[in-house]
Amino acid sequence: MSKSEGTPPATTRTGTISVRVPAESEQLAMLRALAETVVLMADFGIDEVTDIRLALDEVASALVLDAVDGSELECAFSFDGAAVVVRVGAITVSDNSPDQSGFGWHIVATLTDAVHASRGAYDAAAGGYPTVVDFRWVRGGSDE
Repeated sequence: MSKSEGTPPATTRTGTISVRVPAESEQLAMLRALAETVVLMADFGIDEVTDIRLALDEVASALVLDAVDGSELECAFSFDGAAVVVRVGAITVSDNSPDQSGFGWHIVATLTDAVHASRGAYDAAAGGYPTVVDFRWVRGGSDE
């Protein structure tokens, strides 16, 4: 049997999509739409899309609310057949952003397999603290 007559090899959709937008609340609708499109293109179901979009909205909203005026919000989606990893970053005004004790953080932690925030030292040139939040959503939930 020739290669063309057999079963096609299994493929896994993988990729990374990133975008940088002004750190303004008006951009959140576009980020939600991008998240939905990326996750659907990665062959995840509508319930999975909803979880990821809601987690992104909570993270991005928190960062936009604390962002330095005139700064940008960076968002990257990496995916494969089993997981989606989202990274959202901004330059924030406060040195304790995002609030990990609030209800929004609880929502993100509940909807995702893992969530982590990091904040760099004050960047005088940028006028704030480089802050990044990463979260991972795994198909079928965590095995931990």
